[in-house]
Amino acid sequence: MIEPLRLVRPAWVPAGILAAAALAVWFGRPLPDSLAGLQTFGPYAVLIVATALAWWFNRGRSFVVAASLLAGFAAWHWFATKPVYTALVVLVPLNALLAMIRPEQGARHGAELRWLALLALEALLVLWIGSAGKSALSGTAWLGMFDHWLLRSPPTPLVGRLLFAAAFAGAVWRAWPEFTPSQVGNAGALAAFFAAAEWAQAPHAYAAFMVAAGLILVVSVLHESHRLAFRDQLTGLPGRRALEERLRSLEGSYTIAMADVDHFKGFNDKHGHDVGDQVLRLVAGRLAQVGGGGTAYRYGGEEFAVVFPGLEPNDAEPVLEATRAAVEGYKMAMRGEDRPKQAEAGAKRRGQAEPAQEQFLSVTVSIGLAGLTKKRSKPQQVLQAADEALYRAKKAGRNRVSR
Repeated sequence: MIEPLRLVRPAWVPAGILAAAALAVWFGRPLPDSLAGLQTFGPYAVLIVATALAWWFNRGRSFVVAASLLAGFAAWHWFATKPVYTALVVLVPLNALLAMIRPEQGARHGAELRWLALLALEALLVLWIGSAGKSALSGTAWLGMFDHWLLRSPPTPLVGRLLFAAAFAGAVWRAWPEFTPSQVGNAGALAAFFAAAEWAQAPHAYAAFMVAAGLILVVSVLHESHRLAFRDQLTGLPGRRALEERLRSLEGSYTIAMADVDHFKGFNDKHGHDVGDQVLRLVAGRLAQVGGGGTAYRYGGEEFAVVFPGLEPNDAEPVLEATRAAVEGYKMAMRGEDRPKQAEAGAKRRGQAEPAQEQFLSVTVSIGLAGLTKKRSKPQQVLQAADEALYRAKKAGRNRVSR
């Protein structure tokens, strides 16, 4: 069962930005004439930055949402008419829904060209709608269709509301169950655009919510990039870069441990890299639950580091021994050929009877730990001493904790 806190945590930034926009609309006053240009320049600037960041960091769905919002804001800025409004509140969520349905293909290396082509076609359509009555090509006879109850607006017509609901549900579906910042941000940006569409007749409110949509995308893309840089994708533990940051901030007494999976190369050679990945996730899961206030990190390969701030080696050793025993006592079921590789599919089968022929493996780890001394007063020196202690543990027969 997913903890409620895990569900809420990724959404607090989009929710906070939306709340700030709502408060600004509710309690704020319209800008004076000298600053009225900010209602146009502000959303343009934020949405351009969001689109550029999504492209630069190769976040395909965020790029589609940001580019659609930018195009929609520009179209409403230049053609503030009822038909154009209706077209925008249909096309923007439709683009988002298509992005959620399709697999993530990034926003660079040519993947964005198809979306840009679609946006260009939509821009021509909006231009044609916006020029109704101004040229013989567009005409006006078809304008009556916008009085149909499905398309009647503003506020958002029923078709637009249904598409918004579908796109938002698609964004939540794509976010489940990892709830990555970029996917949560896409859902938040769609919610902000829906609020903007509802307030399209009030320039200051419309601008506030469009800025909120852009800010949500900017923050979520940056947050996602930070997460990818500092967290290991295979195990979910903080990565080596995060460990280096932590080492620079250590003060006072502390203990550092280095752990290594015993005979890991043998697992890979005999059972394949998929089983090797299972082993690493198993060990990472046990190290993530280490007591004593310790934090586990993926150091590289089959090696892990654990940092215990404020804990002496004598106190950290029994904690590490308990973790070592937990790893040894866990019988890991090898993933069969018919066993789902995706976490979602595997979770649905959890609790069902496994095939009788399924094999189980025993995994062990060797651990070395070290603390501060007069000769090693810097974190890197303590880390090196822990690595040397790990070597002694392996030399002594593996599956043990050594100092």
